[in-house]
Amino acid sequence: MAEQPAEKKRHTTPRPIRVPDPLWQAYGRVCERLGTDRTADVLDHMKARIQEHGTDEDRADLARAEQEVAERRARKGGRPKAEPAADS
Repeated sequence: MAEQPAEKKRHTTPRPIRVPDPLWQAYGRVCERLGTDRTADVLDHMKARIQEHGTDEDRADLARAEQEVAERRARKGGRPKAEPAADS
């Protein structure tokens, strides 16, 4: 199944990845100790990689993505507050 062009999609899309459970659990604990969550940490990593290794086109796509998220949050009243992590 081919992805739709970015300019036609106006929302974020879940991107499932395969991760061994022990790695996922350890990563969650590390992120919690760092005061973040897995999603924010992965997104920060992706942005840093684009900034460091991306082309002008890649950086322009990143800027468009950041603008799209900012606009969506402005319409919805900002980023939702994080819920405390449930004990595992």
